[in-house]
Amino acid sequence: MLSFTDEIRAFSGKSTERMHFRTKAPIKATIQRAAALSGVDVSTFTMSAALREAERIIEAHEHTRLQAVDHAAFFAALDAPSEPGEPLLRAAERYKARVASR
Repeated sequence: MLSFTDEIRAFSGKSTERMHFRTKAPIKATIQRAAALSGVDVSTFTMSAALREAERIIEAHEHTRLQAVDHAAFFAALDAPSEPGEPLLRAAERYKARVASR
């Protein structure tokens, strides 16, 4: 049997916000079964799962993790940047023409 971690327990205060959504019957039944097997109510189960996934997605978008070989290549590129190509130079000129510096 897997243990359930209540992710929302770490947040203090009253639950005042509502979220409404509809789902298909088989999805609802699966969630209800999983919640019952975990020993928690459907609301706690659903919110914990949604919060865990939301935090995983935010983490993935805010941080970049590199393997050792990629880490070396990344810093080598920073140490020896290539010359800007023609498309970048044209973009910089368009930017200068449109944006006034203070």
